[in-house]
Amino acid sequence: MSVAPVPDIEGLEIDGKGEPRLLRSYTLRLVGDWGGANFHRICSWLTQEFCDRTGPGSRSAIWSLRDGGLDGLKQLNEGAIDLAIATPAALMRRALTGESPFTTAMPHLRALGVLPQNDRMVLAVDPNYGIKTYGELRERKPALRIATSVDDGTNFIGYVANEFLNAHQISKATVEGWGGVFLTAQRPEQCVALVEEGKADALLQEAIMTPWWSGLIETNRLVPLPAEPDALEALQQTLGLGANSLPAGFWMNLTQEIPALDFSDFVILVRDDMPKDVAYLLAWCLVETRHMIEGQYKHLPPEKSPLSYPLEPKKIARPPIPLHEGAREYYSKAGYL
Repeated sequence: MSVAPVPDIEGLEIDGKGEPRLLRSYTLRLVGDWGGANFHRICSWLTQEFCDRTGPGSRSAIWSLRDGGLDGLKQLNEGAIDLAIATPAALMRRALTGESPFTTAMPHLRALGVLPQNDRMVLAVDPNYGIKTYGELRERKPALRIATSVDDGTNFIGYVANEFLNAHQISKATVEGWGGVFLTAQRPEQCVALVEEGKADALLQEAIMTPWWSGLIETNRLVPLPAEPDALEALQQTLGLGANSLPAGFWMNLTQEIPALDFSDFVILVRDDMPKDVAYLLAWCLVETRHMIEGQYKHLPPEKSPLSYPLEPKKIARPPIPLHEGAREYYSKAGYL
């Protein structure tokens, strides 16, 4: 196979197909999700494309999490793994300085890119309560059984859910003072199951595009509450998470726009000491083989897909934290910065 060096990237060469190739062998360690969701799918795609373009004997390992996504970033920060994925993207800026929910600064984190996912966090309540706004919720003080993710110091969903309620002047203590209770689990579908099984009568979650949510809303099991502007503004100021409304028609019985909290985008994270050639090749795979991951979601409408498509390289190249120098080199050469 004829090869030519990649300018300014020692260790990479261009093969006869015009693709970068890492001629040495490499072992890549990744953390995905709990094992059956989108992060694992993304990791599997990346490792296949990466190993196809590395030396003989290259291999990869994808670790699953028992707890929430923050544990993956801790492992990455400590050098136990090479790559992790996290959401919501805007929250990850706080990792660099150690702001809540991060308990320690992670200044060595860098991004390879960001993959779009148009998601929101919403509180929905059993219609038998007759509650359609947060004002009515605060006024009537129902003994709700709210299913949500655990806020255990590892789970980004549970952390944001707690802050979301606080911004609406409804703390955990407030709900318990009404005689209510929080029923918690790690994963979104576990929380949905608590409602489906009749154990909970309210759901505070993300993954809003999934059949789990449409099944509960379109059968009138739950009614979504519109987030209040003041609460969304407060969360923008404190966490950097903005507003992201659900349009009318998002669910068949949603007749008007519903303000909601943004919970979007997957950030691909590495450390700044990842070899430059490895980061360059991974960024190349993110963009140049994106059709491989897009094809796994095209049976779904884009607005109901857990990964928004088509993937746009210029958006992939603009993550919320600084790019790794190898990724930046690729995006610059390709004209995406």
